[in-house]
Amino acid sequence: MKQTLKRAMLAAAAAAGGGLAGPVQAEVVAQSDTGFVVSLSADVPAAQSAVWNALIAPAKWWSAEHTWSGDAANLYIDAQASGCFCEKIPRPADAPADQRMGSAEHMHVIFADPQRGLLRLRGGLGPLQSEPVDGVWTVTLKAAEPGRTRIEWDYAVTGLMRMKGDQIAPMVDKVMGEQLRRLAAQFDSPEPAVSPPAK
Repeated sequence: MKQTLKRAMLAAAAAAGGGLAGPVQAEVVAQSDTGFVVSLSADVPAAQSAVWNALIAPAKWWSAEHTWSGDAANLYIDAQASGCFCEKIPRPADAPADQRMGSAEHMHVIFADPQRGLLRLRGGLGPLQSEPVDGVWTVTLKAAEPGRTRIEWDYAVTGLMRMKGDQIAPMVDKVMGEQLRRLAAQFDSPEPAVSPPAK
């Protein structure tokens, strides 16, 4: 049976000492009882347009451990304003014939510009979905040296949470770091250079 998202986040935090494959470093740049900000970046050997196309296809790189259905193939991003980072939840094999498929919105797309390499989404990921919080995830793609792109993303969350921001921030930090590592690995870089963004 697949882990719930909350258990998966806790497991990721517990594994922090062992680290993730590749030189992944994520940074919690701000935290308080009511919120936090995590920032990451990665330099990948691909053109900005290729990275954009990979970014908006989460079924190919998002971890199945951080889905509601247990299968990353059910994820998709409709990369336009009012679109969503959503997930299909298939009907169980023993479901009644008239039962509809389930669905979940992980985040809502509020800005998408492939030419500028900017995607911004709003919402609470994982267990934050059940909390009255507001989260904004901004992904920026920047052309680096020829044939390379720098991926920068920030996830800022604020609001009333039953788990304090300084407790959940390290968990989110590790989970987001895992997803960025998996995205970077789509470009056949054996050791994607991932680091906190320049201050």
